[in-house]
Amino acid sequence: MANMSLKRNEMPCQDPVVRSTNFDEVTLGYTADMAIDEAKRCLNCKNMPCVSGCPVKVHIPEFIAKVAEGKFEEAYQIISISSSLPAVCGRVCPQEKQCESKCVRGLKGESVGIGRLERFVADYHNANAKKWPDEIPNNGHKVAIIGSGPAGLTCASDLAKRGYDVTIFEALHLAGGVLVYGIPEFRLPKSIVQMEIDGLKALGVKIETNVVVGRTISIDELFDEEGFEAVFIGTGAGLPKFMGIEGENLKGVYSANEFLTRINLMKAYRSDSATPIQRAKRVAVVGGGNVAMDAARCAKRLGAEVYIVYRRGLEELPARHEEVEHAQEEGIIFKTLTNPVSIIGYHNPDDKRDPMNGTVRAMRCVEMELGEPDASGRRRPVEKPNSEFELELDCVIMALGTSPNPLIKDTTDNLETQKWGGIVADENGATSREGVFAGGDAVTGAATVILAMGAGKTAANAIDEYIQNKK
Repeated sequence: MANMSLKRNEMPCQDPVVRSTNFDEVTLGYTADMAIDEAKRCLNCKNMPCVSGCPVKVHIPEFIAKVAEGKFEEAYQIISISSSLPAVCGRVCPQEKQCESKCVRGLKGESVGIGRLERFVADYHNANAKKWPDEIPNNGHKVAIIGSGPAGLTCASDLAKRGYDVTIFEALHLAGGVLVYGIPEFRLPKSIVQMEIDGLKALGVKIETNVVVGRTISIDELFDEEGFEAVFIGTGAGLPKFMGIEGENLKGVYSANEFLTRINLMKAYRSDSATPIQRAKRVAVVGGGNVAMDAARCAKRLGAEVYIVYRRGLEELPARHEEVEHAQEEGIIFKTLTNPVSIIGYHNPDDKRDPMNGTVRAMRCVEMELGEPDASGRRRPVEKPNSEFELELDCVIMALGTSPNPLIKDTTDNLETQKWGGIVADENGATSREGVFAGGDAVTGAATVILAMGAGKTAANAIDEYIQNKK
């Protein structure tokens, strides 16, 4: 029987007071009964509007119908036709702006919890699968993937399933890209990422870590000396942006990239960490996106009083609604319509031995108000006259976005890039250098995991066509 409730099944979560002191996963996932009940809310629309909102075109009504029947493994197999990382996507994709935004049930109530069902199905499979898929027979063609983030992993998976000899080159010591260094454990357990990577290895994909393409090896050498027939660049956007205000070079000022990498990849939050991070008392995170929420919630778990400082209003925050809601529940203070103008440090010019010299003491801010819309359609924040004030702090984290690392473009001739660093690629991922394809944040700038996966999937199709046409 269909479930015509206007509200979706609530997602079980850790209590906010408890979870704000640990790095365990916040959301606990649906039970089987909850998943079946939620799946029965789906109307199984013939025109499937939800699919149009999915960058990788998961067969959403089909997998949900299997969940409603209690056939969870069959549901997983349907998802895996389109998605290489369902356990990841079910946790971190902005479904409310994508598939769920198209759901007919959302017209007169809440949309079906598509992301929650995807997560349940993937977790069920991971807990109950008896073996990895069989390795695919090799078709005799070699492809190199630069970067092991969501774009690279997806491209590698799709090509491996077609028999390609695929090698991923990763600059860090651990594969996973932004999934391991950028997204906190409490949102995406690293065991989930590792399980997905192990599945790729079972398909025959080779992963070489600690390889910095552009330093260790060049793209030209991958072609000329290693015998690869095509290269996919999925290096993401890891170069942090700053405001350019006074005081950004003080001790206690971090980019969100550095802060989150030290927390997530290097486990700096642990008491036995070899690379501990400052445990600040009062922290301001400047920015309003998902990265800002991640950084703020990490700082909270390290024991700080935390502020989100954002120049627009609460309604304009670009972060996922769920992440904002979780941050508020955990006691993070939102100072919206506020913009930093400088960071102030302790300074005693007469005593160079003073350990507080050059350390953050406060951040000078101004209040803002929303004016006329700008080119993006959002109302432009305008400074209020005579509104300057100081916010006492000992740590500032800049979460203002990122751009692609410029290293890659210097590794081969004829690779065209944008002025801001992004690689120029067509709708299929082909670049100006023959045989080189690119996708994800390396092309678009910082975006979402699922958009990067979509780019990886598109590029895999184009690479397959390119190589097959060369025969």
